[in-house]
Amino acid sequence: MEPDPRVQTVFTVAPDTFNAGVTGHLQRLGALVIPWQQAIRETFDLAVAAAHGGLHQLHAPVLLSAHGAGRARLVDPIGRGGLPATGPTVYGLDAPRLIRDGRVVASALALSHDNEREILARQCPDAVPLAVVAGDPCFDRLVASLAERVRYRQALRLSDRQKLVVVSSTWGEDGLFGGVPELLPMLMNQLPPDRFRVALLLHPAILGAHGRRQVSAWTRGCREAGMMLADSADDWRAYLAAADHLIGDRGSVTAYGAAIGLPVLRVPASRATRTGPGSPQALVLDAATRLDLTGPLQRQLLAVRPIDHRRVAAAITSRPGRSGYLLRQTMYRLMRLPESAGDQAAGPAVVAVPGSPVAVGS
Repeated sequence: MEPDPRVQTVFTVAPDTFNAGVTGHLQRLGALVIPWQQAIRETFDLAVAAAHGGLHQLHAPVLLSAHGAGRARLVDPIGRGGLPATGPTVYGLDAPRLIRDGRVVASALALSHDNEREILARQCPDAVPLAVVAGDPCFDRLVASLAERVRYRQALRLSDRQKLVVVSSTWGEDGLFGGVPELLPMLMNQLPPDRFRVALLLHPAILGAHGRRQVSAWTRGCREAGMMLADSADDWRAYLAAADHLIGDRGSVTAYGAAIGLPVLRVPASRATRTGPGSPQALVLDAATRLDLTGPLQRQLLAVRPIDHRRVAAAITSRPGRSGYLLRQTMYRLMRLPESAGDQAAGPAVVAVPGSPVAVGS
């Protein structure tokens, strides 16, 4: 949509605990960023968001999407009228987060899977007429980027003999980075560098909560031993496309990696981990081989086999390969503009090579 000469795209950053560095990141990408207070004063033809904070303050039709592999996280429900609610709810499809002052805040709610519409009907029936099952644009671009595996590996300076082990951590107390801090030093000590390289992918909320300086200090020893710490400006999907093995937790990156057929070792889940039944994250947690921190890591990496990646991919999206078209169609409808011919023909774009300048709109 950004190439459309009728459309001017601006960005803003809503108040949030984990927003440290977001404005600077957008500016490095060359985006036009306006302050939140200005954004809520002006009127726009469309607002696109992947989080709920402050949406009721915007003067625009709102397209609300998820910010991971579907909506899988279970949370304690918010009671109404002082009455306790019963049973966990799927975050992002619940009435207390979707409804404000008696109305659904979003003008369109992008869902990645038909199953989410069923959950929405139970948790917030008022939002069902606004739901659009549009698939998963992140997964579609990852699949398209697999064709560029050789280029990504060259950019990461991997030899033909080296296997890339991607270690992925989500945020929170049950994330790999905070929950199993001994894993990274163990990997660097046990994996021979002529045969293995290790790359660490951290959820942006980890950097937002602790700061890049602190994270750099925590990982200095491993980085000096050869570990790659993915830069926030790099697209993490390039690392997955280049990878041979994945070690992860309950996060979305683990699910995406399993869905493209990577052999997955999962760290032991803590009691705090709660994912919705049938979600891609739940499938991976159930089926992936559990990492044994007391056993030789190299032997475990070489022994593990991929899980049923087609089943995980089918849980991620009900509209494989079509998300870009369906989302563009929805956005143009909300803006009351006819679609441009060029956008209609465009397919999923491959992601940029790590370390390269990021093109506008990529």
